Amino acid sequence: MTTKSVAELLSKDVTLQDVTVKGWVRTFRANRFIALNDGSTINNIQCVVDFENFDEALLKRITTGSAIHVTGELVESQGKGQSVEIQVKALDVLGDSDPETYPIQPKKHTFEFLRENAHLRTRTNTFSAVMRLRSSLSFAIHKYFNENGFYYIHTPIVTGSDAEGAGEMFRVTGLDAKNPPLNDDGSVDYKQDFFGKETNLTVSGQLEAETYAMSLGKVYTFGPAFRAENSNTTRHLAEFWMVEPEVAFMDLAGNMDLAEDFMKSVLSYALENNKEDLEFLEKRLLDEEKKLPQAQRSDMSLIEKIKFVVDNNFKRVSYTEAIDILRNCKPNKKKKFKYIIEEWGADLQSEHERFLVEKHFKCPVILFDYPASIKAFYMRLNEDGKTVRAMDVLFPGIGEMAGGSQREERLDVLKEKMKALDIPEEELWWYLDLRKYGTAVHSGFGLGLERLIMFATGISNIRDVIPYPRTPQNAEF
Repeated sequence: MTTKSVAELLSKDVTLQDVTVKGWVRTFRANRFIALNDGSTINNIQCVVDFENFDEALLKRITTGSAIHVTGELVESQGKGQSVEIQVKALDVLGDSDPETYPIQPKKHTFEFLRENAHLRTRTNTFSAVMRLRSSLSFAIHKYFNENGFYYIHTPIVTGSDAEGAGEMFRVTGLDAKNPPLNDDGSVDYKQDFFGKETNLTVSGQLEAETYAMSLGKVYTFGPAFRAENSNTTRHLAEFWMVEPEVAFMDLAGNMDLAEDFMKSVLSYALENNKEDLEFLEKRLLDEEKKLPQAQRSDMSLIEKIKFVVDNNFKRVSYTEAIDILRNCKPNKKKKFKYIIEEWGADLQSEHERFLVEKHFKCPVILFDYPASIKAFYMRLNEDGKTVRAMDVLFPGIGEMAGGSQREERLDVLKEKMKALDIPEEELWWYLDLRKYGTAVHSGFGLGLERLIMFATGISNIRDVIPYPRTPQNAEF
């Protein structure tokens, strides 16, 4: 007899029959009712045991967390809360669980406690729902690009370049930490290191992806990125996953079109394929918000917020127009913002981005043409000489969701920008070559997967949307 998943057994298409299923016990009530879950769905299937037909010693081994194999007849349920249940005919304990020490008991646990037990936290409804959504969103990302003619590129994790220019990178070295080889001036001689030069973990695959876009046309990366920023906020990780499409012959307007279509497609997939998980997470979020003052509660439920993005056209607004709106809005004039907007050139914060989306335009927003002084060197300089063809996509509840730009394709301009920022040409000679040999307009953007999952799940801490978070002073598991 083929083993069925719990999701299959609970589907409307299943016929009443003898079945076999394996999973982990959530609860075992009255020596009779086993709530069994195998991770395929947020729902448990009830297995009804006639204790007179089973050895008492066997039944005592069935505790929360134990793994069991059940065979029985799938019948219409007599109780509330489920359409079918299994009348157990045969039962085998595959793996015992010590009820005295098993940490994931059938009660409410804090997220902090569950982070300490991250290897087991997907045995809870919340984290199993989050990780199923993470899987679905990841699949939807690959699906979208595959269906739209993109090639998947694996860019290096070990790199000698700092794509963001922020300098917050993790060094990769094979040198003896206690006794590294030194130059005459006392500095470390990286020529003797494994790669013959100073190398780091990548913060972005963008620059390498650009090289492939300029031959394959449309490419994307989807892989881990690392940032050594000493930040303990709820929005920062030292290791995270980035999605970065790059397209040749595409300008900023095309880049904005791509970002909007991509995000709507990916979130639509989650709405269609993770309905039960989203409904559970929405209820969880509503229950949590009941504890908050009315002013701190969301205007939209979780699913409404996702549909708000999927169903609305994204409003496109220049940075200059946005600054005028923010400078003259009530929260700014009454100093309700934590960061007061006083003049053009200010770097926008989440509170400003959310105001534009949630209060002013009441739809997702794409800001474009940012001041060059607050954006990266590779962004295309506008004719005004002070703004670049950058864009940020803003969502409700979270602010910036993705950022990108039309890339600077002019060799002379790019060299001048690198010179002004003290970026050595010899470090990025290959990047400059793209502007020497068949240069053309090209654009792309970056999307942090974890930030997208936070939006789609309503989870407020980024540490809770990645299996094993890497943060300052924490590399457990």
